[in-house]
Amino acid sequence: MKGPVTASGRDLHTLAGIVSDDRGEPPAEGLVPSLLSNLLGLIRCDYLVFEGHDSSQQLDWFGQAVPDVDPDGGAPFWEHYWDDLPCSYADLTGDVRRVTTISDFYSARQWHSSAMYCDCFPEVDHSIMVCLPAGPRWTAGPGRTLRLIFLRGPGPDFSERDRDLLTVLRPHLHQAYLDAERRRHPTPRLTARQRELLHLVAAGHTNAQIARRLGISEGTVRTHLENIYRLLQVSSRTAAVTRAFADRTG
Repeated sequence: MKGPVTASGRDLHTLAGIVSDDRGEPPAEGLVPSLLSNLLGLIRCDYLVFEGHDSSQQLDWFGQAVPDVDPDGGAPFWEHYWDDLPCSYADLTGDVRRVTTISDFYSARQWHSSAMYCDCFPEVDHSIMVCLPAGPRWTAGPGRTLRLIFLRGPGPDFSERDRDLLTVLRPHLHQAYLDAERRRHPTPRLTARQRELLHLVAAGHTNAQIARRLGISEGTVRTHLENIYRLLQVSSRTAAVTRAFADRTG
């Protein structure tokens, strides 16, 4: 059985800063660069990547790296993706909570003989990855995850101390991303009637029940909902409620 990991005073100071610091306006995508720099100081690595990853479309819809490098594995990456467990584990299992390393799946010899290593990342000997759900529920979709990946060349592997610190940080990193998304995409202003209607939707009422409650026709309820969907850029009742009341449900 693994014993407890003792965090140093520096670790605790960095963790507190990552969790509590107000970092101002976020960039157009991703997390504030100062937060990523703090993570680089917490978990020693050659570079780290934070990306929006879509395996169903075979693309990354954004990517950040510290230092500023191009970590793209190129076209062969997607050719090898599903056969490479360190990359595809979250998609194959649905487990986005586990913090994983290359060595969880392969020995050094197996990794160095893999197609992903040979064709895409010959400079990477070790990695540790945190997966997060892809943003607010109204923007998520199949195959979409957020991935924070720390990478090293030759030398020691990532430790259980690294894994434990990232496990503790994981929910705070997700919240930091959700907060950044809300600042980038504030909820459009709805009318008092539209908000009243959405409160009834959130309470589980049908269109017919809402119509009776508000003294309007079902057709008018549908029109209101169509206008709400358009304003909020969603396509379902659940997504509309989540989007409209994001500050309460986040």
